[in-house]
Amino acid sequence: MVNTVSGKIFNCCLGHRKNLDANVSQTEIAGIYNSLSNVYDIWGNLTESHARNRALKLAEIKNGQHILEVAVGTGLAFYEIVKRNPDGTNIGVDISKGMLMRAKERLSKLSDVNYELKIGNAFRLEEEDEQFDVLINNYMFDLISFDQMDAVIKEFKRVLKKKGKLVVVNMTKGEKLRSEIYDILYRLSPKMMGGCRGIRLSKKLQDHGFDVKLREYYQQFLFPSEVILAKK
Repeated sequence: MVNTVSGKIFNCCLGHRKNLDANVSQTEIAGIYNSLSNVYDIWGNLTESHARNRALKLAEIKNGQHILEVAVGTGLAFYEIVKRNPDGTNIGVDISKGMLMRAKERLSKLSDVNYELKIGNAFRLEEEDEQFDVLINNYMFDLISFDQMDAVIKEFKRVLKKKGKLVVVNMTKGEKLRSEIYDILYRLSPKMMGGCRGIRLSKKLQDHGFDVKLREYYQQFLFPSEVILAKK
């Protein structure tokens, strides 16, 4: 048994530089995050807050804008979006009822603000064409297989206004010491990582006509993230 486990870990270490594809199906994601919803904020603040705060800064939110957040989670970013855009249109969607419930609890602390939180699917957004000034997406593409990403990017492009801004944060491939630990854990047990693995998205966005303005790397508690700013 020890030799089997050791061999598995060794093979994972050897392969960590290869591109990992998603090994958790989209049909399982909602259930995984329903179960994680009560503890997700601990992880989000421990490993994701620096990248999330940078994304909000790059979004340059102005009151009165039309803003969509896809994969709103427990509302850690959406809360700040609504605070900065109280009179605008703020829509947050997620596939997990549990995560949305936590987001609604968080947003209930605000008053005199305009927002909507609802179940939604990134592959088939309900919103109209060219509706939003800004679209924000945190830690979702890292759950999606490479061959399914194109459909989501097309939807993002469809609902953004001309010259609209896309801000995306993903778990990415580690670029600094020891950051590869998370991809090794994913190889051992994808669900342990909530289905997330390290990706790089800039090239795919460019393939769909997005003008990628910058990509920045962040590492927090060894967890590697990329923050991408792109324009339609």
